[in-house]
Amino acid sequence: MTSSSASAPPRSRAPLAITAAIIAGLVILFFIFAGLYTDVLWFDQLGFVNVLTTQWIASAVLFVIGFIAMSVPVWVSIQLAYRMRPVYAKLNSQLDRYQQVIEPLRRLAMYGIPALLGLFAGVAAATRWQPILMWLNRTPVGQTDPQFGFDIAFYLFDLPFYQAVLGFASAVVLIAALVAVATSYLYGSIRLSGREVLISKAARVQIAVTASLYLFLQAISIWFDQYSTLTAQGDLITGAAYTEVNATIPGRAILAGIAALVAVLFIVTAIIGRWRLPVIGTALLIISSLLIGSLYPWVVQRFQVDPSARSLESPYIERNIDLTRDAYGLADVDEIPYNAVTTAEPGALREDAETTANIRILDPALVSDSFGQLEQFRQYYQFPANLDVDRYEIDGKTQDTVVAVRDLDLDGLNDGNTWVNSKTIYTHGYGVVAAYGNQRSADGQPVFLESGIPTTGELGKFEPRIYFGETSPEYSIVGAPEGSDPIELDYPSGEEGAGQTYTTFDGDGGPALDNAFKKLIYALKFQSEQIFLADSVNDESQVLYDRDPVTRVQKVAPYLTLDSDAYPSVVDGRVKWIVDGYTTSASYPYSTPVSLSDAIADTETPAQPFALDSVNYMRNSVKATVDAYSGEVTLYAWDDEEPLLQTWQKIFPSTVKPMSDMTGDLMSHVRYPADLFKVQRAILGQYHVTEPGSFYSQDDAWTSPNDPASPAANPTLQPPYYLTMQMPDQDEPSYSLYSTFQPNASGEGSRNVLTGYLSVNADAGSVDGERDDDYGTLRLLTLPKDGTVPGPGQVQNQFNGDPTVSTELNLLRQGSSTVLNGNLLTLPVGGGLLYVQPVYVQSTGDTSYPLLQKVLVAFGDQIAFEDTLDSALDVLFGGDSGAAAGDTEVPVTEDDISTTSPTDETATDGATDGATSTGDPATDAELKALLEVANTALAEKQAALSSGDFAAFGVADAKLTETIASMLALLGE
Repeated sequence: MTSSSASAPPRSRAPLAITAAIIAGLVILFFIFAGLYTDVLWFDQLGFVNVLTTQWIASAVLFVIGFIAMSVPVWVSIQLAYRMRPVYAKLNSQLDRYQQVIEPLRRLAMYGIPALLGLFAGVAAATRWQPILMWLNRTPVGQTDPQFGFDIAFYLFDLPFYQAVLGFASAVVLIAALVAVATSYLYGSIRLSGREVLISKAARVQIAVTASLYLFLQAISIWFDQYSTLTAQGDLITGAAYTEVNATIPGRAILAGIAALVAVLFIVTAIIGRWRLPVIGTALLIISSLLIGSLYPWVVQRFQVDPSARSLESPYIERNIDLTRDAYGLADVDEIPYNAVTTAEPGALREDAETTANIRILDPALVSDSFGQLEQFRQYYQFPANLDVDRYEIDGKTQDTVVAVRDLDLDGLNDGNTWVNSKTIYTHGYGVVAAYGNQRSADGQPVFLESGIPTTGELGKFEPRIYFGETSPEYSIVGAPEGSDPIELDYPSGEEGAGQTYTTFDGDGGPALDNAFKKLIYALKFQSEQIFLADSVNDESQVLYDRDPVTRVQKVAPYLTLDSDAYPSVVDGRVKWIVDGYTTSASYPYSTPVSLSDAIADTETPAQPFALDSVNYMRNSVKATVDAYSGEVTLYAWDDEEPLLQTWQKIFPSTVKPMSDMTGDLMSHVRYPADLFKVQRAILGQYHVTEPGSFYSQDDAWTSPNDPASPAANPTLQPPYYLTMQMPDQDEPSYSLYSTFQPNASGEGSRNVLTGYLSVNADAGSVDGERDDDYGTLRLLTLPKDGTVPGPGQVQNQFNGDPTVSTELNLLRQGSSTVLNGNLLTLPVGGGLLYVQPVYVQSTGDTSYPLLQKVLVAFGDQIAFEDTLDSALDVLFGGDSGAAAGDTEVPVTEDDISTTSPTDETATDGATDGATSTGDPATDAELKALLEVANTALAEKQAALSSGDFAAFGVADAKLTETIASMLALLGE
């Protein structure tokens, strides 16, 4: 007997597979939706949702256009080739086999191939939303190019758009032609019979018309290529030079006409059926492109231009100089001849007293550890490696300061870095720490004008909590119902073992988690189920993320290139991050491009391994602020006449506020941006020369000097520095940014002397919505070409090679201490150029930090080395500099046995008389005797070095080291 179950047919697994596929698709779609919805919530909370929706709408429309523009012509081309195939075509056996294989998939291929190509084309088109929207909303510049007379807006907006459209259309037509040829061949419309190609009438018409259309597009493209010569880089300049104007541009016009003629010949072929004319025309086009497009320009360049390049290229070099300087905002540089003196005369700084009083001796790149040891308080706080320079008005005077915010460091929690702690308790940093830039304590520590927890000092009352900072956690959950106990750690008590202070965020800093659905989508976004399950996440909670100020500004203003350094300032009772935004382009005619990443790279800004950011136009058009407590982003139009910004304001209306909305307090803290200044100094290295003949000869090219503190094996450029100083043509000091120049030469003939000094007024004033007239004024001090003002490298070598300074530094290195050279500053004072370098000493140990112990100064070939800048300047300038530095209150240590200047013999004698008293007469006597031995050894070292007797130098050095060790042993150190 056979069971009924055995005879039942096996169940089909198709419904199960389909169900699984549907579920998987829905899950994927939900994840995509969650990502998009969280973006909407983030932008909506900031008030910039129109920025997001505009991008989405533009991308979606362009995707549809790109999809249709590609898929429809390709589909039509395939359909025409298939429907007009010969019904009784005699195929060879191989084609017959191909048809048998393809025929079952023919319908799928006829629709699938166009759809797939359309998908790729749609994605490519969607990514081009920026140039498309810029063209639709273009703004005239009001200035014409010198070759064709077009408004420069044509090159910024129109030409990139036209070239993109022509490139896309050419690709569509070419692909349509290829699929038409393939389909015609597969179905017998094109056959090979021996050495003969047989083409049916229908295929001939289709292929000829498609080829004609393609050549018409190429004719238009070649015509537009004339205008591209104005942004093309040549061997000498960027832009159309003599050869391009007299050979390349006319040649491309001729080639465009030939291409259009050949396109007409293909139409003729479609009508009369003869291929001879278009074949001859195509050959003519190829030969013409070789002769007219390549050979003729080469002949003109080789035999006409090269022998007389200096004179023939002169007007085009002048175009390049003028438009390059204009594109980078260098058209109005104030050049000032500066015949710098190199002799330090007594009283020379009397007229520069205000500048001298503001010289910054605190190096923001070295004192981060000092800030950390003195002001970090807990392991879960941190300071950035490089601090920022700002200025505040203290007691009616502007004071340069070194500033930083005390931000979170969750790694410091160690085992306590749980989800609850890191996401709901440790949510924010606390306080601003600021130190006087021109002062130091007696033991070399920074002198703080704002410090402590809770924060106190000279900056007044402000909101100290840092919820949005450069090192804030990835995300935090903040907020709680009214009346509930706060759980967010606000700040620790100043006493060990005391209780902590807690707070609850009460701002509007992130999307609200006020329902289960939002909690779910954010749990998916951050891959954390705790967001959905934790009881600390309630209906009043907000999720704070994308907290870095640069990231926030970049998201709401995707069209801006942002400065690499955001800096914090206390503004109107809030801590606000200030971010500079640039509008840039690579399409400005006759302007030489630079790699932005390379131009801004220096000791403080590392070079990027893959830099794809070439620009030839740059403006600081936007100042942005990010509130450190609420995360609010505000954009201000700093240059409301800039055409690119005007265009983007049409695209994203109401997202940028006018400069008139800026308060006076904010105006007093914005500054001239460093990245723009670096680009400008890179351009001015060559383009300070405005005479075409000299420019062609490259006889006065400059470069920025390498940072003396960078390693010799891998040197980096010296960064520009912010200082309050007075330039020779100014009536009073201003907050400024400066850099120096030296000859651009290498090898044995190179000279590390200064040739130029560039500064810019970085002070915008303090009036509501009004920028100071002198802000942004670039001043270039040009030094005599035969001058001998030493550059930073030479000065550093003088410091390092001076025997007295070397001995002093060896003393400071005793006990395994490390000597750190601070930033080498250069100031145009006393009729020359003064160099100032702080010297820090850091001992070994986990809790050590740099202490400012000495100051090196130089003027011409003279140097001094003292405990304070004030005393160093007096020594340098013959006993009286004529002005006081900001560290006049710092006492000079009595047990300093060093000499402070290679020319100041009395300082050494004074060291002998001022030995420290231990209270034990016998020990004091022994110390005095050892001190005399040390002075004798020091004199022997100097004599040996001067005579070049390095053997005697080594003996004296060993004697000095042994004597110092004996002295330290007596002192118990």
